[in-house]
Amino acid sequence: MNQLFRRKHYNESDQPSGLLRVLGVWDIVFFGIAAIIGAGSFSSLGEAIFRGGPGVIILYLICGFACGFTALCYAEFASRIPTAGSAYTYAYASFGELIAWIIGWALIMEYSFGNIYVAFSWSDYFTSFMERIGIHIPDYLSCSYTEAKKAFLAGSENKELLNAWTTAPLVGNLKIIFDLPALVINGLITWLCYVGVKESKNFNNIFVLLKLFIILLVIAVGIAYINTDNWFPVSAVTGESSFMPTGFSGVMSAVSGVFFAYIGFDALSVLSEETKNPQKNLPRGMIFSLVFCTIIYIILTLVLTGMIDYRRFDGVGDPLSFIFETSNANIPWMEFVVSLGAIVAITTVLLVFQMGQPRIWYAMSRDGLMPKKFMEIHPKHKTPSFATIITGLVVGVPILFTDKSFILDFTSIGTIFAFVLVCGGVLLLPAKEKLKGRFHLPYINARFIFPVFFLGGLAFFYFWQPAFFQNLLDWNDVNEGEFRVSVTFFILINLVLCVMAFARNLSLIPLMGLSSCLYLLTGMSHNNWFWFLLWFAIGMIIYFSYGFKNSKLNKELNGDLD
Repeated sequence: MNQLFRRKHYNESDQPSGLLRVLGVWDIVFFGIAAIIGAGSFSSLGEAIFRGGPGVIILYLICGFACGFTALCYAEFASRIPTAGSAYTYAYASFGELIAWIIGWALIMEYSFGNIYVAFSWSDYFTSFMERIGIHIPDYLSCSYTEAKKAFLAGSENKELLNAWTTAPLVGNLKIIFDLPALVINGLITWLCYVGVKESKNFNNIFVLLKLFIILLVIAVGIAYINTDNWFPVSAVTGESSFMPTGFSGVMSAVSGVFFAYIGFDALSVLSEETKNPQKNLPRGMIFSLVFCTIIYIILTLVLTGMIDYRRFDGVGDPLSFIFETSNANIPWMEFVVSLGAIVAITTVLLVFQMGQPRIWYAMSRDGLMPKKFMEIHPKHKTPSFATIITGLVVGVPILFTDKSFILDFTSIGTIFAFVLVCGGVLLLPAKEKLKGRFHLPYINARFIFPVFFLGGLAFFYFWQPAFFQNLLDWNDVNEGEFRVSVTFFILINLVLCVMAFARNLSLIPLMGLSSCLYLLTGMSHNNWFWFLLWFAIGMIIYFSYGFKNSKLNKELNGDLD
């Protein structure tokens, strides 16, 4: 049993030098903005607003709060262990090999599977943009087979999906339906990541500047069309004006879409071995980019919910261009600009995620948990070439048979799970010597602060939403019941954390990160957990059939290391 939790000890002297250190602090900030502001703001924001109404801004604050503490934990790990691998590497140092494998396996869900959703979103905007300039891409070449089939069988009113199913050419009895733009952009981004990180950096920085300009333009133009009454619509539940017309559980039901908007800042930690002075530049770049993007999200959400009634965002996949359509603000030139901007924004997200996954596999291969081929560095481009190609295939193949809604939920739960373990891992780290020029996570004793904060917050929420607690275990509504039972477990776990904080003088920042990320998991349904656990089981089979016996630590222990 101890062998499953053997830890790897890292020091600066054994870092490989195969990757080029070319990234400065502002390159990291730009990569962070590139990863965070993308499909979340240009696509999933519409569904989130429809589910939670204007009150979804509370969920953005909760997610920003959780990600802020988590970013500090990532920064502490990045300062201590400036090597490629992100949360996988950090878990190897704090929890041991088995948990490290679980994290690495979960990160595949975030980076590779997350990019499937991003590729679909890119295709939606690209197809819309091409339509505006007079070039029509057939419907059966701009959606997935699964989406078209589901729409047809369910009697959907989505004309594009129905048309894709009815007009698709046949090969035998098989309808030829696939998302061609999504496949093409995946191939191009894979090629760019294969060519080199320096080329990717220059491409990314230019696109980020253009993306920020368009986002700020949307905010500047949209402010003039805000109607503050839209922030307090009449609730279908109470019949009164409310900032949360769908209730707090309605707000929490949007957690997958909202949290997806934040996914990306952690991907920066995989660039440690390509960052100049990673102990200093990486933490700063990560935190700066997260703070900036959180502010942008809050302002953007206020603008959208102020311009249009939240109920009109039902099924809207391009919310930023939707608000300027003829039936809304009626600004055609902004529709065009936003469509173009979305293509730019989402392209940069694809780039950062596609850079992240190969470096996870590179780190796992270096530790013996994956075949050696995955740590192969291209002699000219100095990139993990084989791992980059495999990442392109892992993203590209599922594009042919999956759909966006499934991928969105699947990705979010895996990422939050990784965040929970990173914050927990920091709590297990020993104290370190403070060195000038390096990031150090401030130690704040949580012995009294955390129990007071949690119990006080619980009391505040009780008086704010008393009906929620009165029906905490009410299963008359299945969706409501799932959420309430999850919250019950969350409360019990945090009561245990309160006792541990008091008894062991735990550090407040990672404890707050752990607690807030655990809360985000309460918004996940039983269906999310089923697929996550199935993915987890597949990972366990691979680990015990290959990783455990080929682990570098295992070979060192048995004296048969090459």
